[in-house]
Amino acid sequence: MALWRGSAYAGFLALAVGCVFLLEPELPGSALRSFWSSLCLGPASAPPGAVSPEGRLAAAWDALIVRPVRRWRRVAVGVNACVDVVLSGVKLLQALGLSPGNGKDHSVLHSRNDLKEAFIHFMGKGAAAERFFSDKETFHDIAQVASEFPGAQHYVGGNAALIGQKFAANSDLKVLLCGPVGPKLHELLDDNVFVPPESLQEVDEFHLILEYQSGEEWGQLKAPHANRFIFSHDLSNGAMNMLEVFVSSLEEFQPDLVVLSGLHMMEGQSKELQRKRLLEVVTSISDIPTGIPVHLELASMTNRELMSSIVHQVFPAVTSLGLNEQELLFLTQSASGPHSSLSSWNGVPDVGIVSDILFWILKEHGKSKSRASDLTRIHFHTLVYHILATVDGHWANQLAAVAAGARVAGTQACATETIDTSRVSLRAPREFMTSHSEAGSRIVLNPNKPVVEWYREGISFYFTPVLVCKDPIRTVGLGDAISAEGLFYSEVHSHY
Repeated sequence: MALWRGSAYAGFLALAVGCVFLLEPELPGSALRSFWSSLCLGPASAPPGAVSPEGRLAAAWDALIVRPVRRWRRVAVGVNACVDVVLSGVKLLQALGLSPGNGKDHSVLHSRNDLKEAFIHFMGKGAAAERFFSDKETFHDIAQVASEFPGAQHYVGGNAALIGQKFAANSDLKVLLCGPVGPKLHELLDDNVFVPPESLQEVDEFHLILEYQSGEEWGQLKAPHANRFIFSHDLSNGAMNMLEVFVSSLEEFQPDLVVLSGLHMMEGQSKELQRKRLLEVVTSISDIPTGIPVHLELASMTNRELMSSIVHQVFPAVTSLGLNEQELLFLTQSASGPHSSLSSWNGVPDVGIVSDILFWILKEHGKSKSRASDLTRIHFHTLVYHILATVDGHWANQLAAVAAGARVAGTQACATETIDTSRVSLRAPREFMTSHSEAGSRIVLNPNKPVVEWYREGISFYFTPVLVCKDPIRTVGLGDAISAEGLFYSEVHSHY
């Protein structure tokens, strides 16, 4: 019967097309083909990429990402800013006459050899890192070679400047940037970024960004992922010289969101200076009018004592945090949090472990009835997924915020306006546990519903995969763009 019905349909179609051809013999071939395809049985062909998991996920994000009801109008960002000189790490080390060898981490770089060993150490892991270079003259010589190297590119650098630049892409936002801004950086900044005169200086601070590609080889070394190694001799940002200028500018600027970064730059300072400056940071934050949320963006650190002090002193003074997997693990190690015995991530950071640490930060150092803390939000990002964790009752539109942060990771790394599904891949774990310290749930990822939510003792978690760029154009500043985009789509409840 089915066979007969199929034959009948085919005969009817042939007859219909024959009639059309007899009645309209001059009908163009293209019109005839169009007519035939419209009559063909079966589902219509989907647009390219839409049927792939990546295509379905990108489409689902676009439906989820909506602007919040109450939006930021004025955002103040400080206090680290510089010029990033971006180039191939292997080519720079070769130009400096260095040969491949064994890797070794150095918390502070004192020589060219220290630079080579630290670069090899992190390139072998495919991990991002940032280090202070102690010798001014040697750094100046290396920076000159790097700046003049064929193919070297100059970009806006420093977490604060990068976050400010990302916010400035939205023309309805007014952005204030306080940091050491030299002539080259001022030229690179978006016209929508206002820099107070007190922030301008005669000489730029340069940071050298040594990039490497996934699979890139140097001697016996092969990078498992594309990433970068950053180093500088940056005393102005290191002393957070612009902190007071930043806070004093807020009264006139009247922001409704403040973003602070650059604490990691203090690692080059003496312990005494770090202790003194940290107290001044907390005092400065407490001078910001009540009701204005303060987001703190962390960055790569090696000093456990400084990190522990930031956790105990600065976290309760801020409203929101942004950090990656290296910073999260170092944080729990420094402050004796959960899973602190873990020495390093084994490949993709385990979602359950990450979730446990985020929960601990908000439970132990976040806002509660019994604790004088303002911290209610953490935006965590790693290469293949992101998690936003919030204390219930303080933030809205976080589902859109986490999706927007993940989407921008894919577009910015590939340097595209929208997600190009042929250039990205879904590498997040297809299933995972939401916790390892208590009975967590097992989640199976569905690209059609890319944001997964779960709840634990008054804290909400929002997880989404990232569509990872297969051949990234530029990896620097991705974390800053992710945090800025997540904040842009976030809404804080008015009782702040």
